[in-house]
Amino acid sequence: MKSDIILSGVGGQGILSIAATIGTAALQSGLYMKQSEVHGMSQRGGDVSSNMRISDKPIASDLIPKGKADVIISVEPMEALRYISYLKPDGWLITNSKPFNNIPNYPDIEEIYKEIKKVKNHIIVDADAIAKELKSIRSSNIVMLGAASPYIDMDYESFKKALKTIFGAKGQDIVDKNILALDKGREFTLSQK
Repeated sequence: MKSDIILSGVGGQGILSIAATIGTAALQSGLYMKQSEVHGMSQRGGDVSSNMRISDKPIASDLIPKGKADVIISVEPMEALRYISYLKPDGWLITNSKPFNNIPNYPDIEEIYKEIKKVKNHIIVDADAIAKELKSIRSSNIVMLGAASPYIDMDYESFKKALKTIFGAKGQDIVDKNILALDKGREFTLSQK
């Protein structure tokens, strides 16, 4: 088993929480994992990314070469475009549909969608709307993880176990909200097939 995953977004959108969940799930499952992060100007809404490599065999490098990523999970649509060249031809791009307008000349969102739709395997999900519907706006990042989960070569239940580990100290209500967000994201993707 092997999953090379690129996470992308803007500071404050929960990229590192997605990475922590995947990483915890991998380690609790007895898998090897390597990760690198680029925080950029995360405090000011700048780009944030993470390379995650997970395998049942030892991993030599934490960086994913261009054209080799199995999955790109982007919580911001324009940031998804930044990493398209890293996606393998049969890889999956899963992105949130809601832009984070942090620059004055943010491109036309329909043009961004047009570029995303050129990727053979893509899912565009309104994770913010799903999280809002769940009355858990801060869990849109976990909705994104759920939406990507069918394309990550790991047991789905391992993500739930990881969420319990990560959010357990914050109380059962927070754990339950995040697991529900994960489930709703996964349901969205499975409904697209």
